Amino acid sequence: MIDASRRTSADDDALVKRLHALARGVEQGAGPSPGFLPERPLPPITTSEVEQVEQETGYELPLLLRRLCTEVGDGGFGPEGGLASLTPRQVPGWPEPNWPLATFRHARLPGWETPPSWLFLTGGGCTMEWHVSLIAVGNPVLLWDSDGWDPDCGENPHDGLRYAAPSLRQWLWTWADGGNVWDELLKRP
Repeated sequence: MIDASRRTSADDDALVKRLHALARGVEQGAGPSPGFLPERPLPPITTSEVEQVEQETGYELPLLLRRLCTEVGDGGFGPEGGLASLTPRQVPGWPEPNWPLATFRHARLPGWETPPSWLFLTGGGCTMEWHVSLIAVGNPVLLWDSDGWDPDCGENPHDGLRYAAPSLRQWLWTWADGGNVWDELLKRP
């Protein structure tokens, strides 16, 4: 197995194929793992739907994320309970009214929302959320704790931020290879 940090865009075809197999529970010797909808990932979306999301957000999505949404599924698979979808989804029988939406900007109070250049990936538990930066080189994955900063002390949303992985690619490969996406983050002081 290649270390996730050594993966490049040349490995994206293999990653998409691996995530497709994992999302459908057909990886050799593996059934569906934690992080899946009950039956399968949400259906893929079209390139024009991805372009509509890009137009609405004002940011180009990472090519790898575009491929996942159009080739594997529009969320419902991956780390931490499954990736959010780019388009609104009503999931029959799901306890929540809608599957998490990637373009939703978390805001506990007005002015506390995440920057529009962070795309929500999935929840991280309690007040934590995984995001991908749409403007930083390599599209790093960020873990944001909405309780990790205090505006009354002059802090802003960035003070609740931790860099989790240098790229979306590395973060997804870590999970696809059976690793824990928290490991890299927890190694840092």
